[in-house]
Amino acid sequence: MKTIEIRELTREAFAPFGQVIEQDGAHNFPINAGKCTRFHDLANIETTGEKARPMISLLRGEPYPLPLELGMVERHPLGSQAFIPLSDATFLVVVAEETENGPAEPIAFRTAPGQGVNIGRNVWHGILTPLDKTSDFAVVDRGGEGVNLEEHFYQESFLVR
Repeated sequence: MKTIEIRELTREAFAPFGQVIEQDGAHNFPINAGKCTRFHDLANIETTGEKARPMISLLRGEPYPLPLELGMVERHPLGSQAFIPLSDATFLVVVAEETENGPAEPIAFRTAPGQGVNIGRNVWHGILTPLDKTSDFAVVDRGGEGVNLEEHFYQESFLVR
């Protein structure tokens, strides 16, 4: 089983797959008579297909221990998918580039507290993987008609650590 080392999540490293959602370094400005700061336009929400619409859901995920055996990735051909943590817990983000033979070898990132991600439309990625404790997330993705899930099972699993 091949080992995948977990990397630090940065905007630059994640750019081929989507956007990192975080306050640090984000364009911001005061609103509400200066009592609030708006961190503006942090992600590109994508929806396509019949009756497509953005939707917001809440998820509660149980933690996964490391090292983690990874045998599958998925993608959403009709829309992006954003995961925004509602606590300071960290989570694992697994993504893979597209090749002519399907998804490439996965890349793993660990979020810092407060970081979220928006995974672009049609980008291969792992499932939601909280690491330290049961964690709640706001999820912004696509609602509407049509099949918006494709799964790929690797011939050999990877060990993420």
